Amino acid sequence: MWKNLLDWIEYRIPMMRVANMHAIQYPAPRNMNFWYVFGFLATIVLVNQIVTGIWLTMSFEPSAERAFASVEYIMRDVEYGWILRYMHSTGASAFFIVVYLHMFRGMMYGSYQKPRELLWLFGMFIYLALMAEAFMGYVLPWGQMSYWGAQVIVSLFGAIPVIGEDLVIWIQGDYVISGATLNRFFALHVIALPLVIVILVFLHIVALHEVGSNNPDGVEVKRPKGSLKEEDKTKFAMHEYYTKKYDIIDDVVPFFPHIVLKDLVAFCVFLALFCYVLFFNPEMGGYFLEHPNFEIANPLKTPEHIFPVWYFTPFYAILKAVPDKLGGVIAMFAAIIALALLPWIDRGKVRSWRYRCGLHKWNLLVFAGVFIFLGYLGGTPQENWKIIASQILTVMYFGFFGLLWMYSKNENTKPVPERITK
Repeated sequence: MWKNLLDWIEYRIPMMRVANMHAIQYPAPRNMNFWYVFGFLATIVLVNQIVTGIWLTMSFEPSAERAFASVEYIMRDVEYGWILRYMHSTGASAFFIVVYLHMFRGMMYGSYQKPRELLWLFGMFIYLALMAEAFMGYVLPWGQMSYWGAQVIVSLFGAIPVIGEDLVIWIQGDYVISGATLNRFFALHVIALPLVIVILVFLHIVALHEVGSNNPDGVEVKRPKGSLKEEDKTKFAMHEYYTKKYDIIDDVVPFFPHIVLKDLVAFCVFLALFCYVLFFNPEMGGYFLEHPNFEIANPLKTPEHIFPVWYFTPFYAILKAVPDKLGGVIAMFAAIIALALLPWIDRGKVRSWRYRCGLHKWNLLVFAGVFIFLGYLGGTPQENWKIIASQILTVMYFGFFGLLWMYSKNENTKPVPERITK
C-alpha cells in the first residue's frame, strides 16, 4: 500500500525524480574541497533565521513604544526566548561569515566566469537582499544603536540629487525616524525580503544545476554533446546513468553520500563554534550585539560613536573615506557593483587560481586583506590616521578590479589539466 501510494504521487508530482536529479544523485565533481561547504552552511543558517524569526515575531511588538520592552520580555519571560533571540542574532553574523567565505571561494576558483555569469549575478542579488534584510532587522530592537544607525543610513539617500529628500521621507514614512519607520521595516524584514531571498536562492540553485558545479581545477566535467534521450530522463539511477553513458566516473560522484558526508562534517564543526558563541559569548565583545543597543532608543541622546554592525563596516569605511557625502554614497555602491561585474572585468581564459599567474594570486590575497582591514577601520572610532588609511585602502579596493582587467587579457598561465585532478 505504501509503495502504491508513493507511485500514485510520483506519477502526478515527480518529487523523487527531481530529488534524485537535483540532490541525491546529482553528479558533483569529485575533487570538491572544504571551500565548497559554505554554500551548504549558508542554507542551514537561512533555515535557522527563518524558523527563529517566526517564533520571535510571536512575541515582538513593532511599535516605538513597545519594541524595546517586547525584546526584554522575550529575553526574560518567554520560555526559551533568550536562546531564540541569541540564535537569531548570532545567526545573522554567521550568515555573513559563510557568505563572505562562499564569495571568496568563487573568486579563488573563477566560479563567476563563463558560463556561470548568471549564477554569480544571482549570488550578488542574494547578497544585496541579505544586506537589506540585516539592516531592517538591526533596527527592530529599537535600541540606541538601532535608532541612530537607521538615522545615519537612511540619511544617505538624501545625498541623491533632486529626489533625495523626498526619498528619505518615503523610506521613513515620516519626517523623522519614528514608529512608522519601525513598522514598515518590520513588514519588510518579516515578509517581503525573506520571500525575495528564498526565490533568489532557488534561482541560484537552478542556475547552478543548469551549468554544473565548478571545481578547484576550474575545468569542465567532460561529457559528449547532445541532449538526453527521453527514456533516459526517467531513470532514477543517475550515477549509473552517468557512468555508462558519459564514462566520467573518474570526474564525478553522486551528491549523496559523498558530498553530503563532507557537508555533515563541516556542519558539525560549524555547530560547535555556533553553540560556543551562542552559550558563552553571544555579544562577541560588542561585535554581534552592540552595547549601546541594550539602551532604549533616545532621539535626544546621541551615542559617542555611531557605526554599523561588523558585516557592513568595510563599505562604511569606504563611505567615510570620501569627504563629499554624495561621493561617498557613490563609492560605497560602486564597491558592490564592481563585485557584481567581476565576470566581465576578469578577461582571463583560466578559471582557478591554481593555474593563474602569481600576480593574480597576490592581487586576490591583498584584496581580501584590504576588505578585512576596511572592516576594522569602519567599525572603530574615527581618527585622522584611520581616515587616511581608509582612503588608501579604498583606492586599493578598486585597484584590484582595475589591475585584474589589465593583466587578465594576456595573462601568463600554467597548463590546465584536461580532466579534474584530486
